Amino acid sequence: MTRVAAIDCGTNSIRLLVADADPATGQLVDLDRRMQIVRLGQGVDKTGRLAPEALERTFAACREYAAVIKEHGAQRTRFVATSASRDAENRDEFVRGVLDILGVEPEVISGDQEAEFSFTGATKELTGRADLETPYLVVDIGGGSTEFVVGDGSVRAARSVDVGCVRMTERHFVRDGVVTDPPSAEQLAAVRADIDAALDLAEETVPLREARTLVGLAGSVTTVAGIALGLDAYESAAIHHSRVSYEQVAAIVERLVRSTHAERAAIPVMHPGRVDVIVAGALVLLSIMERVGAREVVVSEHDILDGIAWKVAEELGE
Repeated sequence: MTRVAAIDCGTNSIRLLVADADPATGQLVDLDRRMQIVRLGQGVDKTGRLAPEALERTFAACREYAAVIKEHGAQRTRFVATSASRDAENRDEFVRGVLDILGVEPEVISGDQEAEFSFTGATKELTGRADLETPYLVVDIGGGSTEFVVGDGSVRAARSVDVGCVRMTERHFVRDGVVTDPPSAEQLAAVRADIDAALDLAEETVPLREARTLVGLAGSVTTVAGIALGLDAYESAAIHHSRVSYEQVAAIVERLVRSTHAERAAIPVMHPGRVDVIVAGALVLLSIMERVGAREVVVSEHDILDGIAWKVAEELGE
């Protein structure tokens, strides 16, 4: 077994996985998996820059993660940064800060690379299951972007589009610095129009409607799954590989778009950092299901983070 550390820094959250991996057997054993909402992408869609307070929140999380990685003695660490840091004018400041704290330079990967990591992490455990048809369509709904990947054992086509829960919230639901609760019909229509345009763009590259199994990743999807399951608290084991029907997703979206901040915050599985952005994230999921005609979504807790860990382990084994 090879001990590796993987960090995924997105627009909304930064996550760490320390694991023992065996590429020969396909076994990945978690030693530590954690997440913090840092909102690195705060205001990027409007200003084009990473905000100082967002950088400091992210660097504080990096300091915590550095201690965890040292404690477990990981042989190698890989830090992947996604949508927000791709878009920012001052991303060099972000890169320098991460390098100083963790000793590794963050890789600001392309959307296509992000999609490939997500596909590997999400589908490695699903291979060979008789109850799931291929090809898979893996959708990773992030804060600033959503990745679409179609494939069987490997990626056939991938595309990243700039529609995510934070980006859509800031663009359409914020008025005078405050999130509208609940959003108006006009705001909801504007979000749906942006999502539909992004799906049109994705379909230029990825045959979305050819997929036979929809696999959904990231916090918006897992939160919707937790609500559908009626959990009293967030339970990763219960959510992982759960199957949520289109009707359940539609009902949850209807509930969320009518809710206030306090009502969303009171949902037991809701992370405090996701309260303001879950409406947009759930709308992205619903729109995808409608576009591809999916009757259900298979929810995975294993995603880009696991894909990064696998890649590191494979490189060390070469």
